[in-house]
Amino acid sequence: MSLLIIQIPCYNEEKTLPATIADIPREVAGVDRVEILIINDGSTDRTVEVAQELGVDHCITFAGNRGLAAAFRAGIDACLRLGADYIVNTDGDNQYSGKAIPDLVRPVLEGRADVVIGDRKTSSIAHFSWFKKRLQTLGSWVVRRFSGTAVPDATSGFRCWSREAALKLNLVNQYTYTLESIIQAGHGGLRIESVAIATNPKLRESRLFKSIRSYVSRSAVVILRSYLLYQPFRTFMTMGALMFSGGVGLGLRFVWHYLQGSGSGMIQSLVLAGALMVIGAQLAMMAMLADLVAANRKLGEESLLRLRRLEAAQDLGRRDAPAVRLTPPG
Repeated sequence: MSLLIIQIPCYNEEKTLPATIADIPREVAGVDRVEILIINDGSTDRTVEVAQELGVDHCITFAGNRGLAAAFRAGIDACLRLGADYIVNTDGDNQYSGKAIPDLVRPVLEGRADVVIGDRKTSSIAHFSWFKKRLQTLGSWVVRRFSGTAVPDATSGFRCWSREAALKLNLVNQYTYTLESIIQAGHGGLRIESVAIATNPKLRESRLFKSIRSYVSRSAVVILRSYLLYQPFRTFMTMGALMFSGGVGLGLRFVWHYLQGSGSGMIQSLVLAGALMVIGAQLAMMAMLADLVAANRKLGEESLLRLRRLEAAQDLGRRDAPAVRLTPPG
């Protein structure tokens, strides 16, 4: 019997949660059961009480606010332990239309995709400013370049994973899961598909960032770290090649001037050429060391995947238990 779990990270969502839950279909074609999991990220309002009144099936509660990335990871872990065959993530602020969940799940059900991401068509969202629309477009383009995917809306949190894809998720940053998970999926060979979705009117401001500058800077760090994690050899070798080539160019420039009889005035070029060539060689060595570390990381991920499969298989007994209150990891 196939199970779809819809997880909802929540932080003080007592006002918006009723609309979010009401919008979620309890029956999806191709799935035998649909359940809802709430991740209460240290809410100080009545989020948990409201969730219970609305009849959610499962609830995780953090003692304090840990952030979106931690809530997302805890939700994925809980869904796997509960035996989910398919996992959908949506927001507690009712940003995404729950009516689109069947469309989001269909490519995974049909075996065409491992991960499906809802495309909000950000350029057409009325409450997005012109600057935010351009920023979303640029950010998604950058993520596509770094991940090797064709995802048009990289920051969308409305997503569906197959069980196998969820088992392979290994997120390390503490800020947001949206960007890193795409880069990981792209370099991990997972099939990603996007489907156009509708969004609901804005009920509150985003809590993920305090300012656009903060969001851009932190997102840039996430993208760079994620890319370095999965492509360390290419990154460091490219940097080393550029440095070494620059040094060789300056060295040839010095030689040319020296042969012309004016080399005594170009000593700075010679010193800089030597420095760049040394730095380039060091970066090449770093590339080889990073490649060895990456090989060990892949072995570790394979071991972790096997461990997760074993743990999830042992926890399948929870599948028929109603209103399970799970203990968050950590």
